[in-house]
Amino acid sequence: MAPYVTENLLTLPVEVETPMEITTGRKLDRDIVLVPILRAGLGMLDGFLNLLPEASVAHVGLARNEDTLEPECYYHKSPEHIAQADIIVLDPMLATGGSACTAIDALKQQGATHIHFVCMVAAPEGVNAVNSAHPDVALHYPALDNCLNEQGYILPGLGDAGDRIFGTSQNNHSSS
Repeated sequence: MAPYVTENLLTLPVEVETPMEITTGRKLDRDIVLVPILRAGLGMLDGFLNLLPEASVAHVGLARNEDTLEPECYYHKSPEHIAQADIIVLDPMLATGGSACTAIDALKQQGATHIHFVCMVAAPEGVNAVNSAHPDVALHYPALDNCLNEQGYILPGLGDAGDRIFGTSQNNHSSS
């Protein structure tokens, strides 16, 4: 998804010396900050760093309270230049939108304005929640599933993305 997400980022012309001649290429206008939502977002980080090796990485640690379905922040650390950068938030699943909105809120509190949210599977409820709370944030998702179940999981979905990525127990959702 990295090429798709970055294809419309602002660029500037830059002179490039090749072995044959000098030509004009393009470089990104702003720094990139990748923000995996811990822990499942880490599963997407390497793919983006392969394309964007000079990107900085911020972290937002959120855990879903299984009773309220609301995210609880346990960690947040971002580079100082976040307000001037293009931000790419990474989380494999966009279910209720709670984690996405909480992470985006935290980034905006630090001055971030150029924000993209990237997931692999989204539910309509999550898309609507993020679009309502943050209409200025670009959403990128290749799959839109049917709905959420009573526990806030995407149907048909993939189960708990963090558990699947890291091979941990599907019964222990408090660490996802």
